[in-house]
Amino acid sequence: SAYFFPRVGSVCSSRPASEAAPCGGPEMPVVSKMQHAAFLVSGAAAAEAVLDLPVGPIAFLGGFAAPGGSAVAPRTAAALRGVSSAFTDGASTADAISQGRSTTACSTVVAGSAITAVAVAGAARTARRERRQGVKTARFALATLDKEAVATKEEQVKKLAQYVKELGGNKVLKRILIANNGMAATKAIISMKQWAYLELGLDNVFEFVVMATRDDLDANAEFIRLADTFVEVPSGKNVNNYANVDLICETARAQKVDAVWPGWGHASENPALPTKLKELGVTFIGPTAPVMSVLGDKICANILAQTAGVPSIPWSGDGLTANLTAEGTIPDEIFQKGLVKTAAEAAAVAERIGYPVMVKASEGGGGKGIRMCASREEIDANFPQVQNEAPPGSPIFVMQLCQGARHIEVQIVGDEHGNAVALNGRDCSTQRRFQKIFEE
Repeated sequence: SAYFFPRVGSVCSSRPASEAAPCGGPEMPVVSKMQHAAFLVSGAAAAEAVLDLPVGPIAFLGGFAAPGGSAVAPRTAAALRGVSSAFTDGASTADAISQGRSTTACSTVVAGSAITAVAVAGAARTARRERRQGVKTARFALATLDKEAVATKEEQVKKLAQYVKELGGNKVLKRILIANNGMAATKAIISMKQWAYLELGLDNVFEFVVMATRDDLDANAEFIRLADTFVEVPSGKNVNNYANVDLICETARAQKVDAVWPGWGHASENPALPTKLKELGVTFIGPTAPVMSVLGDKICANILAQTAGVPSIPWSGDGLTANLTAEGTIPDEIFQKGLVKTAAEAAAVAERIGYPVMVKASEGGGGKGIRMCASREEIDANFPQVQNEAPPGSPIFVMQLCQGARHIEVQIVGDEHGNAVALNGRDCSTQRRFQKIFEE
């Protein structure tokens, strides 16, 4: 437009056709020049309308006749004057007539094109104004929703904090890392959400961060979809991910969580996890390290039960009691009396308590590191197998086999204030290879 607008006047000037028309060549007819000029004028009108000049479609046409009108849109005014001169100059009129067109026809073309351009430009301005208004409305609506969501979230957190305060709690846990996967993570998230809704009427007060391997992501695991945030961790053995204490602690620190829930298996019974999390100021949802050290080991757990006066099945450490150390663990000299280190020691214990017996690894589980022995020969054959199946260096003990019994579990939940409650019992007697198939 910067190139054409200054030349509109010369295109439509009173010079003969042989001397004019820098836009179309010396042989361009005058009528074509008029049409060309009309299109240029239309373009000028549309361009200035698009630029949001302070004139509407109606005022645009009449504005040039008013005093100072040319100051509003000087380029369009100059173009219109150039077109106007084509109809007032005799030579141009003669040229137009010689081409078989009248000045009235030419003026109609110019006026029609200009009015059309103004109408189009006006419609464009209206549509653009409506779009801007629509965007503003949408932005306002989104901002309102965001403010309402923030306000709702803040109100929920305040309600949770009030609940904790009323019950004597000392820390509000709202952002939680689930250091597990599969069913454990899924049940944890669903259970916490249900508790918050049933207890407090809050449906979204907790924020859940989960750890997910590439396999979990490829499977579109449900616990990932339930979480608010996920952190991808290395695949492979659980020592690379869910059993990796350092990785769990680093994830907790990076995600700025309030607490970590370990689930079951993996790192859930590793005393190093609550110890390191405590150093980071992150709450471990589970037992303290000393309690985990005592109850996470089968030998220590039996000694602790005997110390509390709980009747026990005859075993290699029966009769042992202990006073806990300052760290809350069983003294090592007492612990060593409860284990057996060779097949010969295991056989001696079996002779004392009576066959059949179970040879068990203290750190075994899931049907691994456990063998039933009904004779000395079976002890000699099975003892090395127990050693190989258990983690390296795991202590081994011997316990009398309780025949014709049922496997009943009772879950105990306690807190740091000394409160404890026993939940419903579970019958786990349906087993295969010393591993529970289901619980009733």
